[in-house]
Amino acid sequence: MQDSPAFLDSGRPDVPDLVVPRGITPFHLPRRPVRGRLIRLGALADALLTRHDNEPVVTHLAGEALALVAALASALKFRGSFSLQAKGDGPVGMLLADCTDTGALRGYARADSDRLASLLAEEPAPSAASLLGSGFLAFTVDQGPDTDRYQGIVAITGETLPEMALHYFETSEQLRCTVRLACARTDAGWRASALILEKVAGDGGVDPDLNAAAGEESWRAATILAGTVTDDELLDETLTPERLLYRLFHTEGVAADRPRALAYGCRCSRQRLSGILEGFATDDLDHMAVGGDIVMTCEFCNCAFHFPRNELRGQQAGHAD
Repeated sequence: MQDSPAFLDSGRPDVPDLVVPRGITPFHLPRRPVRGRLIRLGALADALLTRHDNEPVVTHLAGEALALVAALASALKFRGSFSLQAKGDGPVGMLLADCTDTGALRGYARADSDRLASLLAEEPAPSAASLLGSGFLAFTVDQGPDTDRYQGIVAITGETLPEMALHYFETSEQLRCTVRLACARTDAGWRASALILEKVAGDGGVDPDLNAAAGEESWRAATILAGTVTDDELLDETLTPERLLYRLFHTEGVAADRPRALAYGCRCSRQRLSGILEGFATDDLDHMAVGGDIVMTCEFCNCAFHFPRNELRGQQAGHAD
């Protein structure tokens, strides 16, 4: 009996099959130029963040990134994935989070342990700026191989992740918004949340009698009210999204729209990784093998995939004419 192909191997470690039905709560202030989203990752945050054994400050930053990318992706009309990537010269050299149009969420942070230990010795509660250092922040919409990717890139500017995101929107998208992020380890595990407001451009859905000055005042009032929310409120799972939104915006009027789900969304597979390996030259595959196996680890879910070297053909070296 022939051995099964590598991509049919069922030895992949288990990953959570987890859906948060009310992970995204869109809302708007009726007849005002304000809309927004409240993100509650719930148990999904712990499932995603504990795949890697990072220092709490790194996990906190990764949790904020997951909540932020879920909030931003849910405002777009697209099919595919929306990602946030921060790459700098600090102890956290890479921060990546992405969310699909269906709410499948994944992310990771890559840190240099020695440099991080040195930073924590000097700064026990380092800012996002200290962790990331100088570099760039990119937002990318990828709708598949048949569509051009859209990507916006700016230099990392600001002390916190919300400040960095706002700098991007102000310089690249000319979009007025306010961002609140929260992430912490609670008694129930890691939790992460986001509250984002956007100023609606034009007059769609806005009171026709609301002049520019009144619209600006409504926006200013909404941002002030959003600024009063605490991390505890954002992360409190006993406080429903609707109740929190009413607590914040009842003086302006607020309407919650239909909630949307978020899910554990790593998209790695043996078949995909096997296809990548088959593209290597046979000599390269030989050098990659250890004890007869080639091991590839998904950076998102931290699952290790083992491929027997003798099941991979690879590419034969070309011959000169």
